[in-house]
Amino acid sequence: MDVDTRLLRYFAAVAEKGSLTGAAEGLFVSQPALTKQIRRLEDDLGVRLFTRSRSGMALTEAGRELASRVPALLDGWDEAVQATGRAARVLRLGFLDAGAVGAVLEVIAEFRQTRPEWRVDLRQFDWSDPSAGLVRGEVDAAVVRLPFPGQEGLVVRELFVEERGVLLPARHPLANRETVDFQDLWDEPFVAAGDQTGAWREHWLAAEERDGRPVRVGAVTSRPDEWLAAVAGGCVALAPASVARFYSHPDVVFRPVRGVSPSQVGLARPRVRTHAVVLDELVMAIAH
Repeated sequence: MDVDTRLLRYFAAVAEKGSLTGAAEGLFVSQPALTKQIRRLEDDLGVRLFTRSRSGMALTEAGRELASRVPALLDGWDEAVQATGRAARVLRLGFLDAGAVGAVLEVIAEFRQTRPEWRVDLRQFDWSDPSAGLVRGEVDAAVVRLPFPGQEGLVVRELFVEERGVLLPARHPLANRETVDFQDLWDEPFVAAGDQTGAWREHWLAAEERDGRPVRVGAVTSRPDEWLAAVAGGCVALAPASVARFYSHPDVVFRPVRGVSPSQVGLARPRVRTHAVVLDELVMAIAH
């Protein structure tokens, strides 16, 4: 029987947290999606792994047996993937948006010239995972926007600061202004990332910069096209200044905003690295 290793990682997270809610937050997936994957694993194995109750998820006897073996199995798989990566000399660099990674593309090109034996693969992730694949171990390093869930367990070096503005429907009354005061946006319906993105979602709603005024969420999205469509449909969204260069929509305009903090862009990597020396070389080149 073949079992997707991702299902085993989901199982291990639920077993560790004892609840679907806590595990879903750590995995950057929705609770319904995680529930579906756990049921899929149970169907594949033909056994019940958890007893569900209001107090959480308790392992069955079969679940305890699997939980005792999964960590070693996943560790072995991770070691195999890392060894394969070392042999292939591939660096996987995650990113979320073109504005953030665009500032380091020239450095990456120079790295490829000076270290032709290495390949740098750029992998874009949607906003459901603000760590751009790092927390789930899918990349070796990532260009990220701070703050994001799981940041405390990684090494993060700030690269640059970028002002935030606002995306508005072109027909919006504020679209005629050269600069918008954030206070004038407080009652507008905002586009938000999913709840599982935690501090990242709060930052892009500027939740702590509203003098206690609650956020009105008009749409929840995880992809740029959905984001722009939601704004064109009547919502507003805070966005980095670079969005005007890399993303466009005929019914959406970008305006600078007064009274909101900027976006910090950083380069993040795990504390334990697969390609320690060469990754340090790339990190130092990007950071300078």
